Amino acid sequence: MIGFDASAAVATSPDAVEAVTTGTGTGTGLAITSPTGTPVTLLIADDDEVTRSGLRTLLAAQPGIAVVGEAADGVDALEQARRLRPDVVLMDVRMPRRNGIEATRQLLAESADPPKIVVITTFENDDYVTAALSAGASGFLLKRLPVRQIAEAVRVVAAGEAILFPAALRRMVTARPLTSVEALPKAALTGREEEVLRSMATGLSNPEIAESLTVSLETVKTHVGNVLTKLGAQNRTHAVVIAYESGLVVPGFAG
Repeated sequence: MIGFDASAAVATSPDAVEAVTTGTGTGTGLAITSPTGTPVTLLIADDDEVTRSGLRTLLAAQPGIAVVGEAADGVDALEQARRLRPDVVLMDVRMPRRNGIEATRQLLAESADPPKIVVITTFENDDYVTAALSAGASGFLLKRLPVRQIAEAVRVVAAGEAILFPAALRRMVTARPLTSVEALPKAALTGREEEVLRSMATGLSNPEIAESLTVSLETVKTHVGNVLTKLGAQNRTHAVVIAYESGLVVPGFAG
């Protein structure tokens, strides 16, 4: 079950204050609404009724989020997502009939315009992080985080960004590569693309990368697109993982 004492968790949880966002927005000024200016629509999938109800009540009270439905298992999550077409699905991992990883993979594969998916779990398990990213999830969160942080993650991925916590990322790439360590050398990134990837790995947004490299925002977007294509990365977080695996970036890298 999720812990909802946000006042304590914000100050004391290392993950809560270390969240990395990599995308088109900034790490500190998160979007309150979707790119269209309307609230982000959210589907919550969790097999625990108390947790699901608590998340719905508390997230619905957050600015810019409209909870449009609930699902009690992976099969139900797929059905509700097809019917409701939410912007984001908050997907639990351990669910009956179909787990959250399998549901994520199927949902993203079957739709030309799928929702963004944030995988959320009680268990700090590196295998879950790896599986979630491999399935195409845009984020991975722990239920122990304060609701404010979970709400911010929902807004971040709705805006086209990706979110992962540095501690989980460092453990994951140290213990088990997500892809071949040869991925980066074979990608033949240009020097500028490598600079952009390094900047992405430190959590800089596109505008921040543009400022640091003294180039236009459109140029950065082009470089980011090229990096994702060349690496075969599903999203920006996946690209950052590859950067760590390849040795282009090491844990603690600060630019």
